[in-house]
Amino acid sequence: MLGILFNDKECKELDYVLRKELDEMLLDLNDSRLDGDIKTAIAKRYKVIFRMYARMASPKELSRYALNMRTYR
Repeated sequence: MLGILFNDKECKELDYVLRKELDEMLLDLNDSRLDGDIKTAIAKRYKVIFRMYARMASPKELSRYALNMRTYR
């Protein structure tokens, strides 16, 4: 396990970057042109990014990005 110290500005920037990445992956997961293998890879990455975001987001903000992962397998 690694630890990193961030100041407030850096925390806000990381929060922004993670939210944008989650938004982009949600768009990709809902794209009917992508096949199952690609969606599975995106879903795995989504889980990792979601867990990172969960460490800093409030439950209300986090609920926006919660998925039923069975849909994307």
